Amino acid sequence: MLITFGFVTPLTAGIILVIALVIFGPGKLPEIGKALGKGIKEFKSASEGDEKKEEARTEAKTEAKDQVKLEK
Repeated sequence: MLITFGFVTPLTAGIILVIALVIFGPGKLPEIGKALGKGIKEFKSASEGDEKKEEARTEAKTEAKDQVKLEK
């Protein structure tokens, strides 16, 4: 029984890997993989940073509202 991940079957992944190997050559593939991994890592870091900033803004707004309520 074949396990599929979305539309990519093991056979499809193998064919894509062979085509990439023919186009880029065996020396260039590790560089491409490293660059792709670094880009994904930077994207995740940036998106997590945005979430932290949003949480900090929400927390600051809540604290400001609480402070106004206490002053009244």
